[in-house]
Amino acid sequence: MSKGFKGFPGNMQGLMKQAQQMQQQLKATQDNAVNLTAEGSAGGGMVKAVMNGKHKLVSISLEKDVVDPNNLDIDMIQDLIIAAVNEASEKVQDAVQAEIEKVTGGLSLPGFI
Repeated sequence: MSKGFKGFPGNMQGLMKQAQQMQQQLKATQDNAVNLTAEGSAGGGMVKAVMNGKHKLVSISLEKDVVDPNNLDIDMIQDLIIAAVNEASEKVQDAVQAEIEKVTGGLSLPGFI
């Protein structure tokens, strides 16, 4: 008969099994993150960036008006690209965190992603 630890009642074997299952689910979530994508945009959609759940940039697209040779503003283009990539990164972070919270029941795991 298991009495558990002081202040920690319950079946330790059952808790260990739950922890192991959660670990496996978290690993699967981490492995599947590459399939998750998010898009960020800037300049009213003139610049778009797509990033996967592993925070790898998948694509960047620019509307032709952004790279008009008669009105080329390199600084503006760079700023728009940075803004689009940052937005995509934030969206990916939120999406992956939501997937992790499904597994952990809302428990936050800083540094996991």
